[in-house]
Amino acid sequence: MTTLAPPTTQIGHVHLKVADLDRAIAFYSGVLGFEVMQHFGKGAAFLSAGGYHHHIGLNTWESRGGTPPPPGHTGLYHTAFLYPDRQSLAQVLQRVLDAGIEIDGAADHGVSEAIYLRDPDQNGVELYRDRPQADWPRAADGTLAMVNAPFDLRQLLTEA
Repeated sequence: MTTLAPPTTQIGHVHLKVADLDRAIAFYSGVLGFEVMQHFGKGAAFLSAGGYHHHIGLNTWESRGGTPPPPGHTGLYHTAFLYPDRQSLAQVLQRVLDAGIEIDGAADHGVSEAIYLRDPDQNGVELYRDRPQADWPRAADGTLAMVNAPFDLRQLLTEA
């Protein structure tokens, strides 16, 4: 018997092992705009959007000075940060570009518009905004029909 998670279930936070706590805070707070809620000793910090206790945990407990896993190994593919609208997505994209961070890619998935990049520890990061559910593309049988179409970041920046 399959038990489904309740539809209101959410992913509460992501906790990342990082090599340099200050460098990671500079990215997640200084570039992406999350607020530092608490430092936990010298080895961890918790960041949030909107005053929540934390959406992002960062620690160096087992990883201080470490290196990213090599390609072809298991691990986190990316974290995804949902922005409320196109203007907010455009604003964070502008901050990413201003910080000199390279964009790995961008895509219009029909249900969302997404930008892909890497944090200082080479963890994948997706910055995205959802379209209203009523606008999501669907197949004849009603299932989602997501796509991987080009997403014009230059046009998005005009909304910043």
